[in-house]
Amino acid sequence: MQRLIVLITTLMLAACSDPRQQVTTQLADQVLLPAHQQWQSRNMALLDSTRAWCSGDQELASLKQAFHQSQSAWSRLQPLMVGPLSEGNRSWQVQFWPDKRNMVARQTEDLLDEFTDLTQLQLEGASVVVQGLTAFEYMLFDEQTAVTENRDRYCPLLTGIARHQLTLSDQVLALWQQPEGMLDKLTSFPNARYANADEALGGILRVQVTGVDTLKKKLGTPMGRLNSGVPQPYQAEAWRSRHSTENLQASLAGAQAVWERVRSLVGDAGLVADIDQAYKTIRDQLEALPAPLMELVQDPTRQAQLQSLYQNLDALETLQQDDLARHLGIQIGFNANDGD
Repeated sequence: MQRLIVLITTLMLAACSDPRQQVTTQLADQVLLPAHQQWQSRNMALLDSTRAWCSGDQELASLKQAFHQSQSAWSRLQPLMVGPLSEGNRSWQVQFWPDKRNMVARQTEDLLDEFTDLTQLQLEGASVVVQGLTAFEYMLFDEQTAVTENRDRYCPLLTGIARHQLTLSDQVLALWQQPEGMLDKLTSFPNARYANADEALGGILRVQVTGVDTLKKKLGTPMGRLNSGVPQPYQAEAWRSRHSTENLQASLAGAQAVWERVRSLVGDAGLVADIDQAYKTIRDQLEALPAPLMELVQDPTRQAQLQSLYQNLDALETLQQDDLARHLGIQIGFNANDGD
């Protein structure tokens, strides 16, 4: 019995002295879980605000602000989607992008034409296209909806989407915090998902690199990089609400929060300086954008500015996917966007 106690104590001390396990635990406790909690909290506020506006107790500006905050929390979470949110088609229930055929507008209007008194059950049985924040944004900001004059038409779906988002975030958060949930799997090894801290750290970094790559796509798509250089302003992530840039900033902040914990593991001062500078440069460039993204991509005088931003995002992705991974000896050489 004494030997068993000594063995357990030795293993616990070894885990506590493992810097990679310490960083993985910090990421789980201080970055990933709080981001999921903030997303859930903002969704709760969005539902409260939607109900208040639909009942005539709140101004539309307040509802729009609640939407922006919910969308920002979701954007920050995207480079941190380790575990449940990246599984089971859940992320598509939050945001449908890119919407290349204006499916959000068409399916939203079709759904409301079909069900004039839409119920939550009918929404839950509908397409993910109409269940998320993209459809919410369409109803709230599109000039054709005239949402204030058509409150009775749109409020059942606005409320339904807000309730769906809260239910979804409640479920994901519960999966994180339950026994043997994601929080446990990122802090105690070995487990059914990760054999050791290196595997867990690799999983986190792979998701973060995917988040940076998605940032590139959300900038490059409206720039026309996938369309022979022809700008596609209506392919900007949040063109109706004119909040594409703010969403990019939130996603960058989420990715940087991972790097801020991982940097303690990097013994190469030059690499640390390069990645630090890359984040600062991109953050400064985003803050300096003088207008909504959908307007900038159509302005020939701003193309060099946007190209520079895109190139710096690409360089950051390479620094982390190649240089950082090689330095840490962790395989993160692919991401969820590969093959798109």
